Amino acid sequence: MISELRKVLKRLHYPLEVMLVCARWYAAYPLSFRHLEEMMQERGVFVDHSTVHRWSLKILPVLALIFRRRKRLVGTSWRMDETYIKVAGQWKYLYRAVDKAGDTVDFLLTAKRDKAAARRYLERAINLHGLPEKITIDKSGANTAAIHSVNADACLDIELRQSKYLNNIVEQDHRAVKRVTYPMLGFKSFWSAQKLIAGIETMHMVKKGQLRCPGGQPMSAADQFYSLAF
Repeated sequence: MISELRKVLKRLHYPLEVMLVCARWYAAYPLSFRHLEEMMQERGVFVDHSTVHRWSLKILPVLALIFRRRKRLVGTSWRMDETYIKVAGQWKYLYRAVDKAGDTVDFLLTAKRDKAAARRYLERAINLHGLPEKITIDKSGANTAAIHSVNADACLDIELRQSKYLNNIVEQDHRAVKRVTYPMLGFKSFWSAQKLIAGIETMHMVKKGQLRCPGGQPMSAADQFYSLAF
């Protein structure tokens, strides 16, 4: 087990394989924690749904960080957009981008949808993947202002395109994440939403083949996810 995961699991006494299976199922499929409780009971493992929730909060953020270190680079033409996520009864904003092949660039959950939030997302994505040649957005004024400010402050020349048609690819990609979050009926806190969405996004990228597999060997999405823990 990787040291980062050992630190957060040192007082949890279930087998690691059981905890990883629950975390993967939650991140990969449209299931609630009560669904997972029932599914594990059918397999002879009796665990409360609140315990599964606690496992996911501890495991998924760690694996998301490990994934970022092993993530394949994306293309230099990005499609950027934001979608809505309900947190504690209020709508929050999940910034996301994909390249022209549909691979996820990065994601960031923010409390507001404004220039500062869009710029924070852009800087995070650029720190991970380097500078893009062009970014396609819809008619969002906040996103436009953020890209212009990044260009001006760092003397960059990122091409900005505004095209709803070209941005369909990222809007369609939102659906894969929203499909998993829908049964959750909203997150209870912004803190937990950040951690769980990190796991959901990570599993989504694993399914799209964005993890550099050890030794370059082909692996199933499940095995790729588990490989992050070891």
